Amino acid sequence: MKALVYEDVETLGFRDMPKAEAGEGEHLIRVVASGICGSDMHAYLGHDARRPAPLILGHEAAGVIEGGPEDGRRVTINPLVTCKTCLACISGRENLCAGRQIISMPPREGAFAQYLAMPGSNLVIVPDDVGLAKAALAEPLAVSWHAARLALEALHSNMERRALVIGGGAIGLAAALALRAMGVEQVTIIEPNEKRRAFLAERCGQTVTDTTTTPSTIVIDAVGYAATRALASQVAAPGGVIAHIGLGEDTGGLDVRRLTLQEITFIGTYTYTSQDFRNTAQAIFEGRLGPLDWIEERPLSDGAQAFSELREGVIAAPKVILDPWA
Repeated sequence: MKALVYEDVETLGFRDMPKAEAGEGEHLIRVVASGICGSDMHAYLGHDARRPAPLILGHEAAGVIEGGPEDGRRVTINPLVTCKTCLACISGRENLCAGRQIISMPPREGAFAQYLAMPGSNLVIVPDDVGLAKAALAEPLAVSWHAARLALEALHSNMERRALVIGGGAIGLAAALALRAMGVEQVTIIEPNEKRRAFLAERCGQTVTDTTTTPSTIVIDAVGYAATRALASQVAAPGGVIAHIGLGEDTGGLDVRRLTLQEITFIGTYTYTSQDFRNTAQAIFEGRLGPLDWIEERPLSDGAQAFSELREGVIAAPKVILDPWA
């Protein structure tokens, strides 16, 4: 099969790899759409020791089951594989499973390939009237759905719901969409890239700015750098909630003294539960997250160029979807 392989820092090769094989309880998936995630970019830049080269990256995918009794089923893929027996799993917090694996990290290769093998329990059937490129957004949208849900659950019931999302990439935009789907009407995205700000405002209908000092009761950091944590610490309203998704860098920026004195709740959020993933997929299918027409589609063979352009900040679209068969 053809695959886009991370070979070294800022080096991707489009080449032949052994075709994925389905193990016991797994289905072979013909990948039709696979999105580029911020964590893929971190690996590409050599910033993620969990993803050593050589490795097939990519974990936001949808495709068609090939072979077996489910042959032809259109599915979107939950890339998080868990043990299903530990306390975290049986209590519905599978994302905290100590034995969790995710495709695009060893020992599981990723979805920037023509084929992928996944357990049946990780697949959600996609209705015929939903495009697979849109269905591939279930994974990044679920990350943000999970963060928005946790933030709202942590916010005191008598506080105004006013949200700031830091970062206008796919995760940030998805957080804004999720918050609105959950009833939060005042949502602003802060994004430094002028081209992306224009895209978010004109194409996605979002309220977007390049700077703000207005206090918000909910702050979602979809970037995760010291500077964004400093901003989150500064603009979170007393008694508010910061939900931290981004994995840009490990340390710095968080004003622990202000969080303490103002009783601001800080939540680290990682991926999603299985129920969050299913709920997000259903919200996509029902149109509750909008038209989701803000993706840019490219052939997987052009993946190296797409990564380079994302690195240079010249792509306005929040999400690039790669097609292994184009």
